[in-house]
Amino acid sequence: MSTKKKTLGVIGLGNMGGAIVKGLSSRKDLDLMGFDLDKEKLGSLKKYRLEPAKNPKELTAGCDYVILAVKPQHMRPVLKEISSAIGPELCLISIAAGITMDTLQKHSQGACPVVRVMPNTPAMVGAGVFALCLEDKKLKPAQKKFIPKLFSGIGQVHALPEKLFDAFTAVAGSGPAYVFYFMEALIEAGVSLGLSRDQATGMVKALFTGSSKLADQSGPRISELREMVTSPGGATIAALNHMEESAMRGAIIGAVIKACERSRELGK
Repeated sequence: MSTKKKTLGVIGLGNMGGAIVKGLSSRKDLDLMGFDLDKEKLGSLKKYRLEPAKNPKELTAGCDYVILAVKPQHMRPVLKEISSAIGPELCLISIAAGITMDTLQKHSQGACPVVRVMPNTPAMVGAGVFALCLEDKKLKPAQKKFIPKLFSGIGQVHALPEKLFDAFTAVAGSGPAYVFYFMEALIEAGVSLGLSRDQATGMVKALFTGSSKLADQSGPRISELREMVTSPGGATIAALNHMEESAMRGAIIGAVIKACERSRELGK
């Protein structure tokens, strides 16, 4: 027995909204609709089976699920514009940073279930990490099952209570910036030691790609992988000892905690 196709709409086709459309375009169980004020963005995504909508209200009326991929400051006006098209069979999914479940429920008048999703930027290349809050009691079992499968096609999915979203933001949401910061430092070190910038950049990119792949294919203990590289009395242990003397581990943990605290402040 075939499953009935679902129609998914995306309001806001910027970097993240566009990435979601591209990532989901191969799914045979989905029809895709989209709207963006920028007609060029809308037009560029037609090749991904995206049917353009004239306005957000038209899109909402024709969809089973609507992803709100707009900036936080635009969320309230968009919800107001689509309010008359919202019904109990619809499910709204917000990826706007800092917009809480309470805010989503309030400005949609509680007319339909809402889901809060927090992505990170590697979702733009189909390798994101997503936090999903599925705590709305109006969510139907089929919706709670469908939404994680939706996002698992473009990244790793973690269903979390909303109270842990600030922790997710600090670790995985802001995390790409930490990784790029460390990559930049390694590149500068390579240049300082005589490598050309292109050589150092290529080496560091391959280093992170390979290390990530190794970690992904190995067991859960990252420390064991570190120990594999750390020979007694060798170059690696000298570098790691310097990092420990510089309290780098504590600085990283402290930085992530600061990010979590700031995320909580921004959400108030």
